[in-house]
Amino acid sequence: MKTRDRRTGGDIAFDYANVIAMLIICFATLYPVWYVLVNSFNDGTDAMTGGQIYWIPRQFSLENYVTVFENAGIMTAMGITVAKTLIGTVIHVFFTAMVAYALSRKELIFRNVYMIMGTITLFFSAPLIPNYLWLRDLGLLDTFGVYIYPAMFSFFDLIIFLAFFREIPEGLEEAAKIDGANDFSIFVRVVLPVSLPVVATISLFHGVWQWNDYFTGLLYTNKADLQPIQTFLYRVIAQSSSNQIVGATGGAINRTVTSQSIKLATMVITTFPIVVAYPFLQRYFVKGMMIGSIKG
Repeated sequence: MKTRDRRTGGDIAFDYANVIAMLIICFATLYPVWYVLVNSFNDGTDAMTGGQIYWIPRQFSLENYVTVFENAGIMTAMGITVAKTLIGTVIHVFFTAMVAYALSRKELIFRNVYMIMGTITLFFSAPLIPNYLWLRDLGLLDTFGVYIYPAMFSFFDLIIFLAFFREIPEGLEEAAKIDGANDFSIFVRVVLPVSLPVVATISLFHGVWQWNDYFTGLLYTNKADLQPIQTFLYRVIAQSSSNQIVGATGGAINRTVTSQSIKLATMVITTFPIVVAYPFLQRYFVKGMMIGSIKG
């Protein structure tokens, strides 16, 4: 027997209102990305003098991207960004997971004290000047390590790891101990392999942060060959008062390439790797975000 549709006119109206609202939100979210992409593929001079471009390139050109990739400074900054993202993410995930595993052990001495100390850091952090002096005394200023060592640990990420580790069956660790494995071997060979969802989640969190971070390079490095692409882009935007990009030798690169078109092309290049990587990590990311929300 077929069941009757008990939905009222108000329910149907509510559904339509939801769909319309979501379409508006999606458009407001995606259109700025499309606007940047379209204008980055348009001739710079035409975009500057021919009026606004909203939907498709009016005069298609790849010169903006050619100019970006020919700039040695931009490519060096891209290399620094890739290196600090990969190295920083691996070290951060491994170190934070190792500390979280230790704190998940009930036999750890002063475990509650460590948790209280870590919780305090969620609400209070070091101001800018003491943090700068601390990094100076450690000798990290103007070094690649300034991107890695201060970001090795995050108590917020530790909490996510901790929630996952507490759900791992104790029988796995006991079986490894019977085979003669020590705590570090259990962590590396047993705990991490079964923790791929949370590892992928934290890797995505920290990797995106490392990739987008411009503040560290802006404050703690003065060397041009140590600045990441986001800091480079920030300086381009801050200093682009002219309508013509000037190369390292002082000569004009191209009359059809403007400071605005270079900014847009650089924005697309810097966001493209994250956009490509996200779909591959999405299934782990969603599963990792559900940690602790459902108890079996």
